[in-house]
Amino acid sequence: MSKAKETIPDDTKLLEAGFDLAAAPADAIAKLRELKATGGIPDAAIARALGMIADPRAAAMLVEMEAGAAGALRREVRRALYKLKQHGIEAPATTGAARGAEHGIAAEKTEISAMLSPIDAEGARIVWIVKPRAQGGVVRMWALISERDGLVGAQNTGLSRRELKSEREELERRAQVKLVDADWRVADFIACEAWRNTPESRRGQVGNFLTLRSELIASPPPTELLHPVYAELGAEAAGEPSVELLKEPELLEWRMPDAILKPYVEEIGRAGESVIVLNPLHRQERVNAVIERATAELLSGDNRRAVQRRLEDIAYYMARVGRRTQAGWAAAAAARLRDGIDATKVPFFQALIRTQLGTVAAAEQQKAEQEPRLIMTPAEAMRAREAREARSRRR
Repeated sequence: MSKAKETIPDDTKLLEAGFDLAAAPADAIAKLRELKATGGIPDAAIARALGMIADPRAAAMLVEMEAGAAGALRREVRRALYKLKQHGIEAPATTGAARGAEHGIAAEKTEISAMLSPIDAEGARIVWIVKPRAQGGVVRMWALISERDGLVGAQNTGLSRRELKSEREELERRAQVKLVDADWRVADFIACEAWRNTPESRRGQVGNFLTLRSELIASPPPTELLHPVYAELGAEAAGEPSVELLKEPELLEWRMPDAILKPYVEEIGRAGESVIVLNPLHRQERVNAVIERATAELLSGDNRRAVQRRLEDIAYYMARVGRRTQAGWAAAAAARLRDGIDATKVPFFQALIRTQLGTVAAAEQQKAEQEPRLIMTPAEAMRAREAREARSRRR
C-alpha cells in the first residue's frame, strides 16, 4: 500500500486523480494545484493532503485557500497549517487584515495607501507609501528601487492632498508611465526587500530607511510575503504561461546581467564554429544542450527567486492597468518557479532564456562588426598596405 493510501484512506478521489503523497514536494503540490483548479476534488481533501507535505510551499497554498474559506473548510485549512507548524513550517504573511484579526491584533493603519510604477528594462521602479497626518495632508515616503542595487534612495515628505495628486500627475506625464494604487503591504515588502538587498557599502548613501519607515508603519519590516497576485489570478496562475508574454514591453525590454549570460553565449559560439562537428544537425543539438543547461542554471537558487519576484510584481501591475490576460501569464510563470517546477520543462522559460542569450549574442556581433580588427589575414594585410601606398602616391 502506498504512503498516500495509508495516510489518507478516505480521500480516494485524490488517489484516483493521480495524487501521490510520496512524490517530491514540488510535484505533489503542483498536482494539488492542478486538481484544485480543475475541480472535482473537495477542497477539504486538498487541504488535508497539503497538511502532510512538510514544505513551505504547502503552507503558502493553504494560506491562499484560507483567504476565501469559511466554516468546515476553514477549520480544515487551519488544522493543516497547525500540522505543518508542528514540523517547523510557518505560514507566510498575508497582505490582508484577516490573519491579524484572528490573532486578536487590530489591522494596522488601514488608512495607509501606496502607489507603484512599472518595473523598467533596468529593473528600476518607484514606490510611494502614503499616510494621513493628524493635522491634515499626508506624509509620503518616496523610494527609488533597483533590482541590481537595492534601495537607491528614500525620503519622507509632507504634502497636501492636492500636492500629492499634482506630483503624481507630473510624474506620470514626465516618465510616460502610470502609477497604480496598490496594497500598502505589498509596497512595504518591496521597499524592505530592496533595503535588505542594498550593499552595506551603499546603505549610508540612501538615508536611514528604517527610521523613515517607522514614521508611517509601526510593525517590524516583513521578511516574507504571500503575494496577493496568486489569489487575485488564481485560475490563470494554475494555467500554462504563454510565450506571447515575451512580446510585452516588461519582458521584451528586460535583460538579465550580461555577466551571467556571456559564458553561455561564448559556449554557443564555440559550438557553432567547431571544425570537429561538421553536421549542422549535430551543431544544433550542441547549441540546444547549452540552452537547456543555461535554463536550468540561470533559473535556480537566488536568481530563480529574483525572476519569480519580478514576474509576481509584473503580474500585479498588469492586472491593475487592465491587462488581465497578460497578468495571468506572468502569474502562471511565477507560480511554476514558486512550486519548484523544472524550468527546462516549461516552454515559456526555454523561450525566455533563448531570447536573452540571442540578444546578447546579437549585441556582441554588432560590436565586433563596428570595431576595427586587430588581427588580419595575410590577404587583408596586403590589401591594407596597397591602400596606404595608393593614398601616399596621391599626396
